[in-house]
Amino acid sequence: MESIGVLMACPMNPYLEQELDKRFTLHRFWKVPEKSTFLTTHCNSIRAVVGNASSGADAQMIEALPKLEIVASFSVGLDKIDLAKCKEKGIRVTNTPDVLTEDVADLAIGLMLAVLRKLCESDRYVRSGKWKKGSYMLTTKFTGKRVGIIGLGRIGMAIAKRAEAFSCPISYHSRTEKTETKYKYYPSVVELAANCDILVVACSLTEETRHIVNRKVIDALGAKGVLINIGRGPHVDEPELVSALVERRIGGAGLDVFEHEPEVPEELFGLDNVVLLPHVGSGTVETRKAMADLVLGNLEAHFMNKPLLTPVV
Repeated sequence: MESIGVLMACPMNPYLEQELDKRFTLHRFWKVPEKSTFLTTHCNSIRAVVGNASSGADAQMIEALPKLEIVASFSVGLDKIDLAKCKEKGIRVTNTPDVLTEDVADLAIGLMLAVLRKLCESDRYVRSGKWKKGSYMLTTKFTGKRVGIIGLGRIGMAIAKRAEAFSCPISYHSRTEKTETKYKYYPSVVELAANCDILVVACSLTEETRHIVNRKVIDALGAKGVLINIGRGPHVDEPELVSALVERRIGGAGLDVFEHEPEVPEELFGLDNVVLLPHVGSGTVETRKAMADLVLGNLEAHFMNKPLLTPVV
């Protein structure tokens, strides 16, 4: 398979990059100065694209690569891949579900604790020497808080199970009611937000879910409510969230993702009611290796005419 051209859209994982280099003819797209010229030159040799949550395969790239057979995403999200164009062209698409579920769910709970118990602020309080001058402020209890989840898929369900261990009542909103679960279903996100203390975004990013958390939802969550986003940045109307946090119309937020990553609104930097993370939901050594192995396994399965491990298209 060494002669098969694979285009890696952006730097994502050293182990994955190394293994792709061993097994295929690897092209590092981020190092190419003239991208359109490069695609024209290599249009007949590139048969696979590897992308992630930041960069994938849009319609323009797909059209430029007539020999493209498969797009393998080093991510569970598919919003950077033009799925309709892939279906039209008969191009296979894979992602990395399941292997990152536990880490993302763990991080969601960590963000809830960090926001409510002000863990980051407490750490800074000790480091700055302020503890010597007096005790830190009282914070808010997590156990028993009502947790509402937008999207009860693999990750949403894993978050729910963890929150239940803290005696948190669980409710959710999704495209359809899940008859197999005992959790309370709300037919709209506004209703869900109005009936929970912590609102978690855990759904896929689509045109329908873009800005699913808007001003109405934020206002329904209220001045004591907390928003946790471990989904995608564009799920949230970011300017509305920023103003709500600044004006204290919402209690707090724990954010692993942002609308224009890696750009983060500077207004958030000075706030003590928000915890900011650099999109590290699946960022453990163990999970990133498992994700890389899944990408490699899907590519090898495709080019050996075997069933894909995690097919999407």
